[in-house]
Amino acid sequence: MLNTITRWNPATLSVRDPFFRLFDLVNQDLLPSEEVSNRTWTPPVDIQETEEAYRLTAELPGLTKDDISITLENNVLRLAGERKLEKDVKKESYQRIERIYGTFARAFTLPSQVHHDKVEAAFENGLLTITVPKAEQAKPRKIAIS
Repeated sequence: MLNTITRWNPATLSVRDPFFRLFDLVNQDLLPSEEVSNRTWTPPVDIQETEEAYRLTAELPGLTKDDISITLENNVLRLAGERKLEKDVKKESYQRIERIYGTFARAFTLPSQVHHDKVEAAFENGLLTITVPKAEQAKPRKIAIS
């Protein structure tokens, strides 16, 4: 019988040993896996319907109204923009980046009975509120019983 001596190689150990694979997965978060500017994100949006209008409220912390674009075409309301990494801070100085930067885009199909020309948008404290008034024929009306 031949005695073989094998050299210890940590790379092969991490492939075989589940403990080391778990350690590698945990440490992947510490290393930048993709360019920060290439990421996309999806801001949360609440949609509320009242008797008079539809109200969309989007959370956009860290943005200004100049960072946001709103369009309405063919009953599709589009919300797009970009959250940029601070220009005066070098990415190399970060130990970890958990906030998401990059572009975003959302699209919402509206009912056909809305006033396209009366849509309003307000931006305050990181909340964008878009109000889309309903057309008269879409508003509920009371019917008297005779």
